[in-house]
Amino acid sequence: MIHEVTHPAILVLIAAGLMGVLPRRIGHVLGVLGTGAAVVIAWTVPAGSYLDVTLFGTFDAVLYSVDDFSRLMGLIFGFIGAVAVVYSYASEAEGTQTAFALAYVGTSLGAVYAGDWLTLIFFWELMAVASTLLVWHYGGVAVRAGFRYAVLHGIGGSLLLAAIAWHFAEVGSVAFDAHPGIVSGVPAALAAVGIGVNVGFVGLHAWLPDTYPRPHIAASVFLCVYTTKTGVYGMFRAFPNGHLWIAYMGGAMAVFGAFAALLQSDMRRLLSYHIQSQVGYMIAGVGLGGATIGYGGSQYYYDALATAGAFGHIFNHILYKALLFMTVGVIIYRTGKESLDDLGGLGVHMPITAITFGIAALSIAGFPGFNGFVSKGMIIGAANKKELEALWYLLLLGGVGTFLSFIKLGYFAFIEGSYGGMVRDANRGQSVALVSVAGLCVLFGLVPDLLFELLPFQGQYEYTTYTIPHIGEGLALFAIGLVGFAILRGPLHHIGLVPDVDYAYNRVFFYGGRVLVVAATELYAAIDRAGIRLVRSAYWTGRNPAAATQAAAGWLPGGIRPEIGTDPDSESTGHPTRNEPSRLFLRAGIGTTILILSLVLTLLLLFAV
Repeated sequence: MIHEVTHPAILVLIAAGLMGVLPRRIGHVLGVLGTGAAVVIAWTVPAGSYLDVTLFGTFDAVLYSVDDFSRLMGLIFGFIGAVAVVYSYASEAEGTQTAFALAYVGTSLGAVYAGDWLTLIFFWELMAVASTLLVWHYGGVAVRAGFRYAVLHGIGGSLLLAAIAWHFAEVGSVAFDAHPGIVSGVPAALAAVGIGVNVGFVGLHAWLPDTYPRPHIAASVFLCVYTTKTGVYGMFRAFPNGHLWIAYMGGAMAVFGAFAALLQSDMRRLLSYHIQSQVGYMIAGVGLGGATIGYGGSQYYYDALATAGAFGHIFNHILYKALLFMTVGVIIYRTGKESLDDLGGLGVHMPITAITFGIAALSIAGFPGFNGFVSKGMIIGAANKKELEALWYLLLLGGVGTFLSFIKLGYFAFIEGSYGGMVRDANRGQSVALVSVAGLCVLFGLVPDLLFELLPFQGQYEYTTYTIPHIGEGLALFAIGLVGFAILRGPLHHIGLVPDVDYAYNRVFFYGGRVLVVAATELYAAIDRAGIRLVRSAYWTGRNPAAATQAAAGWLPGGIRPEIGTDPDSESTGHPTRNEPSRLFLRAGIGTTILILSLVLTLLLLFAV
């Protein structure tokens, strides 16, 4: 059915456009209203509502489609967008920057409410453009990082577009309901890699820690939410029945991101690696949905549990990850310091920031009583019930690395040492943003049924959050993290910038690019020289046909080369070159020259035919 309601993306994009021209305060108020309206729409519009059109007389596009998955995404995207606008205003972000951020939010909403692949890729690419502009706006080191960000997302989007084109050729439709996911084979591989750029597959992830620490602190709050989570949503649409390879890639992301984060001193870079790690849990959940043979009996419950857990973790992750970036942003806002090496003892000066950081840290690590414990447990439980022991161990190991990382961040920022001078806590607007999100992290952790009511597949799986084994598992991971930090505290305190895969491929592309540029330039120069020589020879031949004929005869087998100067590079206009006797040259007029050339070309064409 067609439900008469304004697309939430339109409201947010209108707010973004107005923010660019209105006074800063009024613009931010409109931003809160636009994103708040997106929450209301997501909450009230009934499932099954859609709006379809026919594009170019060929494509049946569904511009707006509401189901349990898109509703959940719209709800959390709109809410955290409103909180981030409040935080932006309190953190002195320019109106233009927040306008770019709202454009980013609006295009992300367009992607998750899409009911077909064409609409999704359209907003997917606009989302990449808006987020690049958001990074670039800050200037400085963010410009180069934004360029690399744009290039990689352009490559990923192109691969996804190629998969969609191939899919359309096979299926004859771009609608999601025309075929369950992207058709298998090459299109599925292209889609997996293309979406893999957005979600941060291991090896395709370096743009994430390279970009997110660079712009304004408020921009990082927006960036940490939308691209990767829209990528998880796209991965589910492409592989609704899951795939074991995707599940194991998620496990690898969970471990790699967590332990790469442990080696960081830059706070936002540490948090960025943990985006990759936590998204790994979501990707594992998507991959586990139907990733094993058989759909009967309890097997179906485990598939539903994994997929629901993936979307529950999207919801929870957006809350605690935005909160983490906001708390770290307050530290940077008050101190101007990005590295843990320059901080210490801030807990006594910044109690609101310290407490809300602690809530976010316990949430992301999956400590009992906080929202991450609920959704992360669903994914780990699904891996265990499907008897995928290797994946189960990977996810648990990622949990140990997460505890280690956030014990390190909290200890060196808020507990150990003493920061010189007085430091003020979060201001009023920042405090509102911090406390509101921290409260939800606790609420959804203590009352998990509130989360379950928002998730897909209600009633199609069985899961009890607070069981003795599950609580013991969470406490055991925490204990291992504490012991590990106590052992590694010294070495972890002063770690420089640890290179990632981009250290290698940046140099490969740089030097390889130089080789290609030099090779292309030299090739062009050689062709240019040859072309000029050919043109001069043609001119000389046209003006000196007799001498050219004699010269050519001299090069034929058995021919006698005349002893005359026949330099084709000469600038001569019919006169002999120096030391050449003029009596050996026959002058030809332009008419004769054209006639001779026409005959030659005619003969060549006849022989070619």
